[in-house]
Amino acid sequence: MLTTISGRFIRVLAMTILFSPMAVYSQAYPTKTITIIVPTAAGGANDAMARIVAQGLGVKLGQPVIVDNKPGGNGAIASEFVARANPDGYTILFGYIATHGINPALQKLKYDPVIDFEPIGMVAISPTLLVANTSLPVQNAKELVALLKAKPGTISYASAGQGTAPHLTGELFKINTGTDMLHVPYKGSAPAIVDTIGGTTQVMFPSLFTAYPQVKGGKLKALGIAGNKRSTILPNVPTLAEQGIPNMSVTQWYALFAPAKTPKSIIDRLNKEVNAVLNNKATEKKFEDQGAEVETSTPEELKTLVQKEVARWKKVVTTAKITAD
Repeated sequence: MLTTISGRFIRVLAMTILFSPMAVYSQAYPTKTITIIVPTAAGGANDAMARIVAQGLGVKLGQPVIVDNKPGGNGAIASEFVARANPDGYTILFGYIATHGINPALQKLKYDPVIDFEPIGMVAISPTLLVANTSLPVQNAKELVALLKAKPGTISYASAGQGTAPHLTGELFKINTGTDMLHVPYKGSAPAIVDTIGGTTQVMFPSLFTAYPQVKGGKLKALGIAGNKRSTILPNVPTLAEQGIPNMSVTQWYALFAPAKTPKSIIDRLNKEVNAVLNNKATEKKFEDQGAEVETSTPEELKTLVQKEVARWKKVVTTAKITAD
């Protein structure tokens, strides 16, 4: 008798869980438009990749997926917005190295990169590229180091702004080579690249995604790749490690995040469909044409990456005594 009652109780409990509002809601997902929040202005690398993903994801999910740009605070404004959004899978963040790596190491934020988000999965990576004005009398990173040591403090490097990836990469380069350069922050990568091409600044550390068109067009010269391996897009450009500069693997990465407490079934569905979109030759070609490589992951792998990135950049910020302003 007791066994029968226990069996009935378990079945009733299982049915209650199965048909609870959240369970039914998750199973039906998605039933309306999904918005990908991009933390940068339209026209940049993040925006371009997010739109490629949104188009493919919309087809996979059978619902519209749109992009909404919310620039500001080096990605902090968009990140906080998503962190406070309803955890129902309809508002997700196109995060990147700044929002979940550099910002948390650099300043006190109104969001926690780990606690306030459910990682969905990686989207792409783009190694950092050391570039120089075409008139600078160096042809590679090794020659640049020699020039910097011969003329300390006379060469300037541009960045997309104080505390951005190009800024911290420049500081890491100085630490690892024992050299000195003047940092010139700009409001975004575009004006920084324009002035590096024009000669107002001489060096920059943009992502390959950002710099590839200018390198391909001969407006900037590539001195080295800050990655673990050479890029298939610029195979003749050696890594910094090959040129005797260690610990300079700086990959700008891009990934999707949902608000904390988003049901696991929704996270798993999004991860599955996003990976399907990315593991497609046409998508890979679109990314490669702009200097990025498709990179997929599980939610757990992305969470581990975020934790490692925050710890890594905290060390750089502390050593270089970098502030957010």
